[in-house]
Amino acid sequence: MQFFIGIDVSKDKLDLGWLRDLTSNKKKTKVFKNHSAELTRVSDWILKNTKSGPQDILVTVEPTGVYHEALLYHLHECGFQVFLPNAALVKAFMQSLGTVHKTDKSDAIILARYGAQKPDRQLWQPEAPEIRELKAMMRRLDALEKDHQRELNRLEASEITGTSERVLQSLKDMIAVLEQEIRNLQQDIDDHIDRHPPLRNNRQLLQSITGVGPGVSREMVSMLTAKAFRSAKQAANYVGVIPRIQESGKFIGCSRLSKEGPARLRAKLYMAAIVAKQHNPLIKQHYERLLANGKNKMQAIGAAMRKLVHLCYGVVKNQEKFQLQPL
Repeated sequence: MQFFIGIDVSKDKLDLGWLRDLTSNKKKTKVFKNHSAELTRVSDWILKNTKSGPQDILVTVEPTGVYHEALLYHLHECGFQVFLPNAALVKAFMQSLGTVHKTDKSDAIILARYGAQKPDRQLWQPEAPEIRELKAMMRRLDALEKDHQRELNRLEASEITGTSERVLQSLKDMIAVLEQEIRNLQQDIDDHIDRHPPLRNNRQLLQSITGVGPGVSREMVSMLTAKAFRSAKQAANYVGVIPRIQESGKFIGCSRLSKEGPARLRAKLYMAAIVAKQHNPLIKQHYERLLANGKNKMQAIGAAMRKLVHLCYGVVKNQEKFQLQPL
């Protein structure tokens, strides 16, 4: 017999929902603090109430930034079956149930029900330590780059408004510090990749694609190594470069990027696509064909970004360098 648990995750707490009976919808809930010291209590509560071994219990966990990660590793180490679903699919499932009242407790039960009705679910597996380290450094780099851009914006505004020299100097000093730390962290990331042959090899494969430079290759190494994508389309969907049709009134057949997933990667892919449409013959041909077919420049750039993701997925999956086929 299999038991189904759902856990709604927030920064401060974990809402557990045990779906005791799929037919009658009998349930039991419990709330714990989202703190490392509480995780043992979480697993003990599940085992005590279900009176079963962890191998017979499926725990469906809501993905929430980084706040679910410690919980996932703890549950996996205890021997539970762990399912980390796509948040968008869970949302669609909730809407299909016609849920009126939305609470953390009800979300936990719905997560349990979603896990129960997904026979083709792919159980979560922990990442290798080098992947976790790479992801942590990439998150920190993203934060530093955002801080850097904010300080640049403040400096520009201050120069326009004629603020005091002391404030201007403070901004310039902070920008210099951030730029140095960004360079240091980028070097540490590159060194980390070089120390691990699979990461180093994937980066070399990615950089064989014209248009994929250091920034994009760092991001794609992290993403493609950490995520078990089943297809290039799935990878592109994760990045948010899949076209989404928008039609309303006179606007017929208008498509825009879905823009789901990591914005920082899309920003880097945008610049890579600008380069690739000029210097990568395959991307250039794809871009010009779309323009000739009536697409506007932004739609063609979006398609170039998507093509780059497909190429990146292909070289890593096949473990072969990019080779331009005769046009």
